Amino acid sequence: MTIKYPLSEKYIRDIFDVGVAFKGIDGILQVIGGVILTFIRPETINHLLIRLTQYELVEDPHDKIANYILHAGHLSVNSEKFAILFLLSHGLIKIFIVVGLLKNKLWAYPTGIMVFAGFGVYQMYRYFHTHSIGLLMLTSLDVFVIALTWHEYNLIKKSLLSLPRWNPKL
Repeated sequence: MTIKYPLSEKYIRDIFDVGVAFKGIDGILQVIGGVILTFIRPETINHLLIRLTQYELVEDPHDKIANYILHAGHLSVNSEKFAILFLLSHGLIKIFIVVGLLKNKLWAYPTGIMVFAGFGVYQMYRYFHTHSIGLLMLTSLDVFVIALTWHEYNLIKKSLLSLPRWNPKL
């Protein structure tokens, strides 16, 4: 008895490509954010956030979004250095893996699974300290992409195993 799957392999591959592309876009945005933070002082960011939220907080001092933005954006010099290192390293690693996945490089599949799982574990650790919905969404995307990457990797391994072996005696 064969099991029928509701989605065709081509459709799953298309979903995989879109999910991986989102990870690539996330990596690019992280690199851009890291570069921007390199050249902007924490005081400038804090001042900008105060200006962006001041009118909303005058109207409603308990506005959850404005207060979240205001408090989440306060960076000390040490936290700014950490943010720069975090954004640049994560972004560059993601871009490197995404390029490998989109080019169907065999090494990229297990590497991507391990790296995205590691990022997910760290993001959940951070979530329990910050309760950031953004971290939950990012981790959900990671889990989704990990599952799709695992599926694609297994398909590639099966197709490689079904290829005839080269025999120099023939």
